Amino acid sequence: MNDTAAKPRHLQASRALALATTLLLLVLAIAGCGSSSSSSGNGVESKSANEIIAEASKAAKAASSVHVSGSIVSEGKQIALDLHLASGKGATGHLTLDGANVNLIEVGGYVYISAGEAFYKALGGTAAAQLLRGKWLKVPTSTSGFGSIASLTNLDSLLGGTLSAHGAITKGSTTTVDNQAVIGLVDSGKQGTLYVATTGTPYPVAIVKTGTNGGKISFSEWNQPVTLTAPPNAVDLTQLQGG
Repeated sequence: MNDTAAKPRHLQASRALALATTLLLLVLAIAGCGSSSSSSGNGVESKSANEIIAEASKAAKAASSVHVSGSIVSEGKQIALDLHLASGKGATGHLTLDGANVNLIEVGGYVYISAGEAFYKALGGTAAAQLLRGKWLKVPTSTSGFGSIASLTNLDSLLGGTLSAHGAITKGSTTTVDNQAVIGLVDSGKQGTLYVATTGTPYPVAIVKTGTNGGKISFSEWNQPVTLTAPPNAVDLTQLQGG
């Protein structure tokens, strides 16, 4: 890891990963999180689109945790995620970026990444791939190129850009999404529909985006316990860069 060619490759890979997660965040930025298990009507379907968004925003931001899953297409490449987020604590789960599966844990100011040899080779070259084979990589969330991952895995940061005004939004029809009764809120400018629960707490349930870069992101398991444990013996990126 002392060869000078490793660092430029690392910067290139981190920028690419940052771009992918940023694109994903842009899609998530017109959605919130969650589902509801209660069968009692909450009355949101009789309210205006802006009132429904306000209700959903209040409910989502008060949550302690959520499960975020689904996939989108970005620039012809599929990005999938399956993450459990804990408010103010971090997250655990995995991303799939253009076919490469990346396990990650964000806790205590660090992102821990476990991936295959091809991913590590793109990240830091052959020497990095050999060193990191079968190991976790420890990266400070402040590291350039990886901060967007931390934003994706932090519930507060994720919700900070969600459920805000995005132009004209109209009420759609009531339907069922992921076995949850919902009402759709259509943002024609972004070709997306946000579905909010019409029973129990009015959590956002899913966003479905149409068009070339379409896909679906679902939100469930609100306020369920999330266990975050830093992997032992992780390789510290800052030490590798300083070597």
